Amino acid sequence: MTPFTLHIDDAQITALRERLAATRWPTDADGIGWDHGTPVEYARDLAEHWRTAFDWRAQESRINAVPQFTSPVDGHDVHFFHVRSPHAEATPLLLVHGWPGSPTEFLPMIDALVDPTGHGGAPADAFDVVIPTIPGFGISGTARGWHPDRAASALVHLMAALGYDRYVVHGYDTGASIARTMGLRDAQHVLGVHVTSLFGDELTYENADMSDPAERRALEAMQRYEYELGGYALVQATRPQSLALPLTDSPVGLMTWLVERFKDWSACTDSPEEVFSRDEMLTIVSLYWFFGTIGSSMRYYREGSGTWGTAPEPSGTSTAVCLLPHDLGVTVRRMVEPYNHLVRWTELPAGGHFAAWEQPGLLVDDLRGSLATFREKARSATV
Repeated sequence: MTPFTLHIDDAQITALRERLAATRWPTDADGIGWDHGTPVEYARDLAEHWRTAFDWRAQESRINAVPQFTSPVDGHDVHFFHVRSPHAEATPLLLVHGWPGSPTEFLPMIDALVDPTGHGGAPADAFDVVIPTIPGFGISGTARGWHPDRAASALVHLMAALGYDRYVVHGYDTGASIARTMGLRDAQHVLGVHVTSLFGDELTYENADMSDPAERRALEAMQRYEYELGGYALVQATRPQSLALPLTDSPVGLMTWLVERFKDWSACTDSPEEVFSRDEMLTIVSLYWFFGTIGSSMRYYREGSGTWGTAPEPSGTSTAVCLLPHDLGVTVRRMVEPYNHLVRWTELPAGGHFAAWEQPGLLVDDLRGSLATFREKARSATV
């Protein structure tokens, strides 16, 4: 384990600002709204904020306030945050981000997780927190040949190297796939898996129960994703290099590709800034930019696309599902229950795809409740 401090050279920051200043803008797209993609007017304004007002050094300081490390795992130096609780009996908790996310989404939750008595909880709610950057994303740097299964194995090794014998893992999006796979591959050490989305049998008009409001909503969300929002996934799963080249070269291209996902997948209506601050969004975009990882992060779609539409491997690990009303997922209990040992099913009153980023307090509460359920199931299994 090597302590890590994030620092981007002044020359890289200056080069980014020069590229932003030299952006070529389309001249025939004024007045076109989000239904066509990121509006030019919005992109111009956000790019100007990134160039002239965004304080990267302040974000570096915020990130560096949390202990960070790197560790070689499976031939790659994996970056992670690691905060131990002051409570001796704390449960280790691994928090795994998704695409196009970042481990920085989880930072506002850390204090409540490690020190619950100061944040409305009890000592039994305490966690030691480990937050990795998935190889191929952000600070972990570019990587080739990585996919959720390989990342899951790497994080199993990381938790073992940290000395954790029994732990909980949470994930969303790509992180949910990684978390579930860890529960399969390391069942003897994973106390429970907590996810905000879960895949099972495909929901269709033929097999959906249209009398069930939840299944109707899930089917509508799936149809919207397939016919309106899912084009990004088809490109990333088939020709990621076609996107990697322009998005690695153009900061505005990268910014608009990611911010459009933030807008479409969150609980906002007209602007992503209803949910996220500009600086929060630009911090994540900057991590992809400075470390040049948009291409390697998108390749997870290509590497994992072979399993799309196939029945998942059954898991006997205790699993808690926490759904948010504005997520784009299609998790339906009846479709996932045959493949998972579901011990808890929660539907939160607010939030979208980025649970920790949008509703950190609600997610902390659900993780605490899930921990209690995992412990009870573990005790029952030993009786």
